[in-house]
Amino acid sequence: MQRAAEQPLTLRVNGQAHTLDVPPSAPLLQVLRNDLQLNGPKYGCGLGECGACLVLVDGRPARCCVIPAGGVQGREITTLEGLARRSGLPAGTLHPVQQAFIDAQAAQCGYCLNGMIVATVALLESHPQPTEAQVRAALSHNLCRCGTHLEILQAVRTAAETS
Repeated sequence: MQRAAEQPLTLRVNGQAHTLDVPPSAPLLQVLRNDLQLNGPKYGCGLGECGACLVLVDGRPARCCVIPAGGVQGREITTLEGLARRSGLPAGTLHPVQQAFIDAQAAQCGYCLNGMIVATVALLESHPQPTEAQVRAALSHNLCRCGTHLEILQAVRTAAETS
């Protein structure tokens, strides 16, 4: 018996609708990276534990390695590449959080950084002047092996001051 063709998925990513011929069970991370060529979300653990794949779904942080693409139809997905646009900034402009991370030299290997930036944007949108405890709690599920935690914390403080 031949299987019926699946309906294409329409995902709204970084403010644009994309109709894709992918199975609804495909991990969102795979669709973002392979089908839409968005390399902001990284493959880290594949288990939703490290935070390297963090994106915003309707403004809330989500680990896209464990989310089926079909589960986010009709929702707004924002990757690192879309943060400035989401904030209404001109094309080619960095989001203030991205700039703060650059200014604080928070990257060493840079693998965790995209998830840290996305988590920081979500934090500052809900708590514009977060306490140190709120910052640490918001970033506690994003793993960094390089030890740039002090620079990352400074970048968050800087972003809070300039946002």
